[in-house]
Amino acid sequence: MARRQVLVQLDDDLVEALDRIAEERNTSRSALLRQAGWAVVHTDATRLADEALVESYRRLPQDPDWVAVAARLAGETGPPW
Repeated sequence: MARRQVLVQLDDDLVEALDRIAEERNTSRSALLRQAGWAVVHTDATRLADEALVESYRRLPQDPDWVAVAARLAGETGPPW
C-alpha cells in the first residue's frame, strides 16, 4: 500500500507516552500512529452504522410481538448459562 508522509504536531507529553507504548509493543511510533488512525476510522464507521440503525428504528419501530417472539426463541435456543 502506498504511504504518504504527513506532518503532525504533537505535544511533548503525548510523544513521550506514544514512544513508551511503542517500545512496550516493540513497534515504531509511526506504526503505532497508523494503528491508532485505523482505530479512529473503524470506530467512526461503527458510530455511523449505529446511527443509521437507530434512525431506521425511528422511522419504522419494532413490532412488540416480533420482539417477544425473538426473546422467547433466544431463550429456548441460547446457551443454558
